[in-house]
Amino acid sequence: MRSTQWIVLGGCFLAYLFDALEIVLLSLSLPAIRHDMGLSATQAGLLATATLLGIGVSSVAGGYVADNFGRKKALIASLLIFGVFTAALAVVPNFAVFLLLRFLAGIGLGAVWSVVSAYVVETWPSRHRGRAAAFVISAFPAGGALAAVVSGQFLPDWRSMFLFAGTAVAVPVLVVLVFFRESADWVAHKAQRTGHVVTVRDVLDGSLRRTTLLGTLMAALALTGYWGATTWLPTYLTAERGLPASDVALFVTILNIGMFLGYNGFGMVADRIGRRRTIIFTLLGVALTLPVYAFTTHQASLLWLGPLFGAFTAFFGIFGSYLGELFPTRARATGAGFCFNVGRGISAFAPFGLAGLAGVVGFSGGLLVCAGFFALAVLATLSLPRTGAREAEPVGDRREVEAGA
Repeated sequence: MRSTQWIVLGGCFLAYLFDALEIVLLSLSLPAIRHDMGLSATQAGLLATATLLGIGVSSVAGGYVADNFGRKKALIASLLIFGVFTAALAVVPNFAVFLLLRFLAGIGLGAVWSVVSAYVVETWPSRHRGRAAAFVISAFPAGGALAAVVSGQFLPDWRSMFLFAGTAVAVPVLVVLVFFRESADWVAHKAQRTGHVVTVRDVLDGSLRRTTLLGTLMAALALTGYWGATTWLPTYLTAERGLPASDVALFVTILNIGMFLGYNGFGMVADRIGRRRTIIFTLLGVALTLPVYAFTTHQASLLWLGPLFGAFTAFFGIFGSYLGELFPTRARATGAGFCFNVGRGISAFAPFGLAGLAGVVGFSGGLLVCAGFFALAVLATLSLPRTGAREAEPVGDRREVEAGA
């Protein structure tokens, strides 16, 4: 069992690393894509939005496959989907096809989060589950750093870059195919519920409805603040605080370092004081840090506040274990995936909304609005149940928690 835990941990980290790589590569390549295809700023932004909308759709599709056909099959399918449609960008003929391919790739990208979160929750005991899930999700900033390296090797040839990134997904696919076993929890529950097909209705009806809706609200509010702030922070530092481009590049680097350390550090905190308490603490942290950014004019202070802000975004990593524990094994991927990925789909419009707001109140005012979203996410989290051995039992099967603890 211990060897299985470490295989799942490493394999899921690798899978989510490629998930993050694909998402960040699009942002880094947008200037070259706009130049080559003659796109407006609005059209370029729609490519990112299409990806996030596809991720929202994955909340239903990915959970359905994972809960009915197994975690392993769902993870392989999601990796293949976004790998194939990313590689296809090498021959994309026009904007309309580009938009469609990004939407389809988004379905695979979002499903990865649902499956790896369920795998970790069902493989690791409750006392270590927070740090394990946070470590897997910390692959996101690591993937961002890898994307910077890859883009530096290929750009402005973005077509070859996407072909390379898409075909490289064969690496995590082979790891999952060869080394992963199906989740023992899922196998046991599948045998008990022969003939029952899990759908999104299972988490939107009955006793799970309130948890699903509140979990989705929490994720939507937090991720709206997250995507709004992280998308425009570099522009804010350049346009309103006068930082040179070299300093902004350094800011992005140390921001990702802060994220990686924060995810793993707060993952250990979550195992000691509880997942929900840690999410609340980190959400309050970003809600208080953003106003500091909005009112600070000292350039060095702005630069070095980056790791602190990045560390407090650790709620992103703890969502995996927390949302997974809110649902029973039979509907875990569907429930957790619905909450997180519908939240991501809703947050797709945050960059556009903040851009429009910045025209009225400036980017500093927009950051204050993002801080407000984080504060509202705290209120939504307070309405959800506690989970984990140090807080209380989840909404799901009590026997599962006792076995995991």
